[in-house]
Amino acid sequence: MQLNSFINTQHLPIGKPSILGALLMLLAFACSQWGCEDSTPVPKPRAYPRVDYPQKAYTRFDADYCNFTFDMPVYATIEHDTTFFDEKAKDDCWFNIQVKQLNAKIFCSYYPIRNRAGFDELVKDAFEMTNKHNVKASYIEELTVNRPADHVHGVVFHVEGPAASSYQFFLTDSTNNFVRGALYFNTEARPDSLAPVVRFMREDLDRLVGTLTWNK
Repeated sequence: MQLNSFINTQHLPIGKPSILGALLMLLAFACSQWGCEDSTPVPKPRAYPRVDYPQKAYTRFDADYCNFTFDMPVYATIEHDTTFFDEKAKDDCWFNIQVKQLNAKIFCSYYPIRNRAGFDELVKDAFEMTNKHNVKASYIEELTVNRPADHVHGVVFHVEGPAASSYQFFLTDSTNNFVRGALYFNTEARPDSLAPVVRFMREDLDRLVGTLTWNK
């Protein structure tokens, strides 16, 4: 519809100012000053919190309350976990590897193998715990660990998506020793923003898994 016909249908008195006329004048002035080209809003790039990563270096975990050793980051501390939900831990070799700088903690627990039925139950529980605590996972990758020379076997679970734990594992000699571990972060950050920190911590966990040996 043309502008003249619109004004006529509204019976606006000629020669008297109207709201529509004022608006048109303002629009014309704005176009002359700044232009009237259509602009498409451009979203700002996604920003992530800055993380200061420590320099990679390792030392040997060799606690007298555990029957195994492994390489751990020098920037981590060990918390000897003597209780579990206000109850005594099932074994003295329960501990946490804490990396305060990244708000990360690896929960580790040890179980002696009593018999074949007990071993099968521990393996079953490890798979069930991974699935139970990661119901929001979009994908779980299972990587087999097999180091016959060190009598170390097990599975590493890489968990993708908004899961509670992004890295879990169990290691065993299939006869006497069984160790479980799980990585958690004390943060509610989105999985995509946390991904670089997860990758950093996975290197430390891969080092742990690859260097764990049983004490003779």
